[in-house]
Amino acid sequence: MTTVAIRDRCAAADGAGKGAGVGLDARVVLLISNLEYGGAQRQVIELANYLNADRLRAYVCCLSDYVPLARDLHDADACLKIVAKHSRFDVFVARRLSRLFDELGIDLVHAFLFDAEIAARVAGRLGRRVAVIGSERNTDYTMKSRHALALRCTRRCFDAIIANSHAGKRFQMRSLGIDEARLFVVHNGVDVTRFRPCDGGGIRRELGLGAEVRVVGMFCSFKRQKNHAMYFRMAERVLREIDDVVFLCVGSAMHSGLQGSDAYQDRMISMVSEMGLTNSVRFLGNRDGIAAVFGLCDVTVLTSRREGTPNALLESMACGVPVVATDVADNAIVVPEGEAGYVVAYDDDAAMADRVLSLLSDDAARCEMGERARAWVTREFSVAAMATRTIEVYRRVLRRRAGVR
Repeated sequence: MTTVAIRDRCAAADGAGKGAGVGLDARVVLLISNLEYGGAQRQVIELANYLNADRLRAYVCCLSDYVPLARDLHDADACLKIVAKHSRFDVFVARRLSRLFDELGIDLVHAFLFDAEIAARVAGRLGRRVAVIGSERNTDYTMKSRHALALRCTRRCFDAIIANSHAGKRFQMRSLGIDEARLFVVHNGVDVTRFRPCDGGGIRRELGLGAEVRVVGMFCSFKRQKNHAMYFRMAERVLREIDDVVFLCVGSAMHSGLQGSDAYQDRMISMVSEMGLTNSVRFLGNRDGIAAVFGLCDVTVLTSRREGTPNALLESMACGVPVVATDVADNAIVVPEGEAGYVVAYDDDAAMADRVLSLLSDDAARCEMGERARAWVTREFSVAAMATRTIEVYRRVLRRRAGVR
């Protein structure tokens, strides 16, 4: 193993996500299963852009050639590598990854999502021996038996796991018996220069919404864990009190209908029709210029039954839009109660409706909460803060492998 020179240069990350952060002299691959529209994928892009701006050489490697989010990766021609899996159970992908790591002189691989993590663990033991860091992006899910077996069989093939929530860390310890010394928590970060308060007037005109219409949004893919049914029940309750409200569903089914997301989306669209909400609910799908859609919203909500650190909450607050979310995973940490928004019990659509109504009914209080939400995220959940904490984990792992205390 090559000893990695690590510079102990530390600087406080500024709120806008600019500046030095924490330097590290190493070559890193951020390995992910795909670059479709999703939270883990967006975090990989944000992290890679920041790391390369901070003079750490970071590549993004994808196991699929479906890479719509690659358009947001700076210098993608040089930084993006595709090592596509030829089939669902392509056992040779690890060998191809190992050769890539050798060619690029990689010191550390940080893997995101299951396929990428298993491939990274195996590839890290082949050819050039690299440090391997896995990820936990969710919590309290039912793990497929073959996934659990693969993770247990490769449990000696990684150096650390970064969970994006304390709940995710506890889940790893509880479900897989991972030693706490190899687990770290780094919450997601948001680019507060990209996600900032802006006028959503263009989107309002596109959707044909009058100035008097209030807008509630939910930003997420169509996955069962997002619990859209609660969103629609909450909308039904709000509309009993205020009739000039439109509810947006921003996001779409996952690529190729992964995890049955296409069938789930169809069921949710049918539910809206059956509940008589067709005129009040708009399905916008995946969209570019998403900050402007947040700017259109008065409030955003998230009705998930489980999460890690939801990007949608951070992005909404960064845009100065208060949020109401279910009290799952670390949401109560991400959303300070009464300061940046509210958390309510899972599946309690009545409580969520009450919170949404209180915000829609008081423009001054809503605007003030939006300002506090923006300040909170800028201070605690910027990309700079996330990258600084991530690089510190990289430093500790590389020092440990090099025998440096």
